[in-house]
Amino acid sequence: MQALVIVAHGSHLNPDASTPTYDHADTIREAGVFDEVRTAFWKEEPSFREVLRTVESEEVYVVPLFISEGYFTEEVIPRELRLEGWDLEQWDSDGTSATHATLEAADVDKTIHYCGPVGTHDAMSDVIVRRAETVTGDSEAGEGFALAVVGHGTERNENSAKAVHLHADRIAETGRFDEVKALFMDEDPEIDDVTDFFETTDIVVVPLFIADGYHTQEDIPEDMGLTDDYRTGWETPAEVDGHRIWYAGAVGTEGLTADVVIERAADAGADVGDAIETVRHRTRSDANASAGD
Repeated sequence: MQALVIVAHGSHLNPDASTPTYDHADTIREAGVFDEVRTAFWKEEPSFREVLRTVESEEVYVVPLFISEGYFTEEVIPRELRLEGWDLEQWDSDGTSATHATLEAADVDKTIHYCGPVGTHDAMSDVIVRRAETVTGDSEAGEGFALAVVGHGTERNENSAKAVHLHADRIAETGRFDEVKALFMDEDPEIDDVTDFFETTDIVVVPLFIADGYHTQEDIPEDMGLTDDYRTGWETPAEVDGHRIWYAGAVGTEGLTADVVIERAADAGADVGDAIETVRHRTRSDANASAGD
């Protein structure tokens, strides 16, 4: 038997913070490749510390629904899961290249395949592109559009910016969009000046965040000039300084993120059958249906 455990931050204050986690878990359950699919949170129940006790399978794949490598993926989660022998060097990562480490979990007699975060997997670039397709309602969105991949940015964790640059660079290399840039909330280049960085009239803005919350639904829209007060909402697209801004909201709310979770587990040795193709097809259909509403 094999189990999948998706671990995420959650929130005591934002009831929507855990919604993407539950949604992706449901999608993966429907694919039917894991005997068990569980979720666990830092700020909600069930907790990281208790989740492995709810799993019957002896082989467990733990995938962090986090954007970047850092404090939670490197310290908090391994500690709370009681992963014996955990050492950051086992990931042999440059800050964006963590894959997986296989360890034993103390007191539950299970083999844990601890994976890198979804946010640094190459497949997350596809999710960002899908997000652009979803918000524009155009499955071919690219030519005639610029793309801004937005991260928080922080001096406390340089890996936060690395993840944003990783995907912006990968998408730029495909040549799909006229322009692609990485922008940030708390470091240069800042999202406040989004229209200064692009010549293209239509700009799709995709925040590299797992869930919608304070930053994606309040700070960023106001910073970009989409609205003077987030409580009144904004148009999509919104006219700002002679550009049309297509604001997509948090990338982690895109259904295709479930595919990245499965790919992380597959990279660690999970038998996922044709689940990756199934999820890609299903979420594509769902995205097309939403665009047509």
